[in-house]
Amino acid sequence: MIAVVGLLTILVSVGAAALLAYRGVVAARNGEVDAQQLMQPALVLLVAAVASFVLLEMAILSHDFSIKYVANTTSRATPFVFLLASGWAALEGSIVLWGSLLAVFTWLVARRVGPNDRMGAGAAAIMGAVGVFWFGLMASFANPFEVCTAAGQIGCGDSSWFPLAATIAPLDGVGPNPLLQNHILMAVHPPLLYVGYVGFTVPFAYAVSALWLRQTGGRWLDVTHRWSLIAWTFLTAGILLGAWWSYEVLGWGGYWAWDPVENAAFLPWLVATAFIHSAIVQRKRGMLQAWNVVLVISTFALTILGTFLTRSGVIFSVHSFTQSAVGPILLVFLGVVIVGAFGLFAMRADVVGSAPRLDSLVSREGLFLANNLLLTLFAFTVLLGTMLPLLVEAFTGNQVTVGRPFFDRAAIPLSFALLLAMGVGPVTPYRSARGEIVRERVRPGAVVGLAGAAFAIVAGVRSIPVVIAVALGGFVVGVIVRHYTVRVLALRRSGVATLQAAGRVINNEPGYWGGQLSHVGLALVAVAIATSSGLAVRQTVEIGLRETAVVDEYCVGYLGPFSRSEPNRLVEGAEVALMRADCSTPIRLMEPRVHLYPNATQAVATPDVRTGFVDDVYLSLAGLTAEGTLVLEVFVFPLMWMLWLGGLLTAAGGLYALRARSRGDPEPTPPDAAASEAVAA
Repeated sequence: MIAVVGLLTILVSVGAAALLAYRGVVAARNGEVDAQQLMQPALVLLVAAVASFVLLEMAILSHDFSIKYVANTTSRATPFVFLLASGWAALEGSIVLWGSLLAVFTWLVARRVGPNDRMGAGAAAIMGAVGVFWFGLMASFANPFEVCTAAGQIGCGDSSWFPLAATIAPLDGVGPNPLLQNHILMAVHPPLLYVGYVGFTVPFAYAVSALWLRQTGGRWLDVTHRWSLIAWTFLTAGILLGAWWSYEVLGWGGYWAWDPVENAAFLPWLVATAFIHSAIVQRKRGMLQAWNVVLVISTFALTILGTFLTRSGVIFSVHSFTQSAVGPILLVFLGVVIVGAFGLFAMRADVVGSAPRLDSLVSREGLFLANNLLLTLFAFTVLLGTMLPLLVEAFTGNQVTVGRPFFDRAAIPLSFALLLAMGVGPVTPYRSARGEIVRERVRPGAVVGLAGAAFAIVAGVRSIPVVIAVALGGFVVGVIVRHYTVRVLALRRSGVATLQAAGRVINNEPGYWGGQLSHVGLALVAVAIATSSGLAVRQTVEIGLRETAVVDEYCVGYLGPFSRSEPNRLVEGAEVALMRADCSTPIRLMEPRVHLYPNATQAVATPDVRTGFVDDVYLSLAGLTAEGTLVLEVFVFPLMWMLWLGGLLTAAGGLYALRARSRGDPEPTPPDAAASEAVAA
């Protein structure tokens, strides 16, 4: 019964999305927009799409193994939280979640359409058209409600798209991929990414609608500013938690390996970051109109490309859990988006081509443009390194690899340049900046950065990239702190109490200071990446029972093996005492281990991590010899906590910046007049 009703909700969603697209096009063309005519199909789409996701979760939680998806992705032994997460752990379920989120965003867009709002009606039509593709995909090649017509030894052996076919349910399911039931972040990381991916459909829809209707100006940016920030914030949080998941689960001692699926999430983040910055320039100065349209189309296209890389099975990745036939369909959809959107952009070049010229490169808009060029160059480099192996194999049949050295060589100088622009840009006046003003505003940051670099050298750091990263990170934080202090002092001198002034500066310009909080977070992330990569200690040790080994400033001692049974897995590992280098001062007991899951042929190595303020000690079980010798991978990563804190601050900055629009504040950028500077001087 669930399969029948579930497929019916998907078919209803296809029809509602198509009706919304049709009514939106008619309303946008005629200029007679009846909001109720758009709300009706949008509401039906919302109800049907959410119902399909709820029905799939009901089937999973009730162990309805007559449905192929349930039989092949869950089992009776799967813990509750991972049962819930199984709803998006594989191809069909992830597309259902994608479609449900798209329906939510579509309904929110439709309800904002007012009388005679042609651009809003056009955006709703585009959202509906995108919905037709995704729900059409569910109704055909990625049907989550296929029924099992032949039971395998475990799981479903054969299936049918037709929900009324005779079903044969297996006694138990295969269970989730072991990596997808090994850490709680699996239940959080993918949905955050999907909200980010799907959220960028809204600015894309409005941008294309404005192009189609020849509506110049920045109204579409004003309408979608909040949606862009929401999508960017969720995508940031999703990438952060994905890195954390990798660090805690995969056991190789890292959090980012330039894996193609990691890059698939990073690419739209880079371009979206450029778009958010350039949108500020257009809203403030009316510049970069064409550039913003290019960026928002590219961001949406990259979300589709990311889905293709993740779910098509064309690449090998520790993050890619699906082999399917939807890859060519996603590729065709990507081609339609690129050709259609950029073709329309070319046809409307006269609409977006007229904009004020840049007065001076030495200005905030000039530095924002430099920031944009760096971000897009970064994105192009990552895209080239990710896609080159696929393109070479497709056209020549040869297999090539593009490894971490390529990405690191490109990323390091680009990241340094971005940090420099990040520190100078937000405190540089618009239009044209005098050199003495810029120097005055960045001098304290430069002092902080140089002091940080000197401290690193004195502390024994001999890696030039690490020293530069510390200097630039300190520079960014120092410039922001100085700017905030000047603004607070200006209010104090006008008679406002210190604490009240400190709060008022931030509350009066939440958009600007939310951005600065994100900049502080990114500076911390840059320092943490540099130190954890450039100063890390990696060593493989072999120790017998009751023996010890010294690694860096720590000592590890093998106390013995252990084995225990948990509801869904068998856990085998080693008890290891972590001590100071003297091998007598205990720190804590650690348990690196492997997890053995039913129906899984390979064990999952799971590290144990001791997090400290100075560094992390990371132990990964590499093996246990027949003689009883423990083989242990030991990693020491300096300042890892700074990476997680910096990532959280980056996402929190985007979240806080949302207050600017929700409160109806003016353009969230600080005044460029030097009045506050003069008062505090």
